[in-house]
Amino acid sequence: MGVSSVGYNSAFSRELKLQGFEPGQLGKLLVFAGLILMAAGILVMGLSNLGLFRLPGDLEFGGKNWRVFFPIVSCVVLSFILTLILWLIHFFRK
Repeated sequence: MGVSSVGYNSAFSRELKLQGFEPGQLGKLLVFAGLILMAAGILVMGLSNLGLFRLPGDLEFGGKNWRVFFPIVSCVVLSFILTLILWLIHFFRK
């Protein structure tokens, strides 16, 4: 009577495989993204222990029940360090 779900799923899978995408790749991508986020979290925790996010020029406002923090200088320092690292990688790969 209607389209069976088995036929639809297998046709959908064949279409995805024709485009070069396999369902298992999505799982690998999610695991990789999770590892990157975990490494970034560990890096931020380590840098905060070194005092990076408490530099002069980082703005903090607050009251009794609220607090807003703008790490302006810390962002500039991180941007400079990452730019330097990426520039060195590019320079030595030539």
